[in-house]
Amino acid sequence: MRNNKVYKITISALLCAIGILIPMVSPFKIIIEPASFTLASHVAIIIAMFISPGVAASVALITSFGFLLGGFPITVVLRALSHIIFAYLGAIYLQKHKTQFTSMMNTVLFISMIGVVHAIMEVIFVLPFYVGGNNDIIYSLFVLVGVGTFIHSCIDFIIAIGIFKILLKSESIKKICTIKQV
Repeated sequence: MRNNKVYKITISALLCAIGILIPMVSPFKIIIEPASFTLASHVAIIIAMFISPGVAASVALITSFGFLLGGFPITVVLRALSHIIFAYLGAIYLQKHKTQFTSMMNTVLFISMIGVVHAIMEVIFVLPFYVGGNNDIIYSLFVLVGVGTFIHSCIDFIIAIGIFKILLKSESIKKICTIKQV
């Protein structure tokens, strides 16, 4: 039991390190403020969701510092901070329902549900910066952040599932994860 706790902490730390590193060094990023799209920037958080709600929230919180350290605008950093909510809620759902991504329908529904929550939270977190401003709020928030985040979230989720399938070959990973099969 103690080894599982140490292993979970170690995996969490590795996910945090990856989540911090990706936005700092990725050559695959587009910034159209308030939006930014860094390929695979959510992968560590999504994999953490498969482990537990606590790990998901912790990884989301810590990885938001990667965006801060990477010199991203404050709106992007706040959007990263909003990941705590979708990650925690998604992990709770996974833990409660023991969702297995064995059917295309289950996978698409869950990815879509999480993508919508993710997009809504990001819009809410940056909304105060755009209300009453001269910017086109519809385009900036609802198209760039909302729709863009939904699409980005879905792509990163598919990448995370692919990586997680490989990780699940390890019995040690299976012992600490809510999801045992993808």
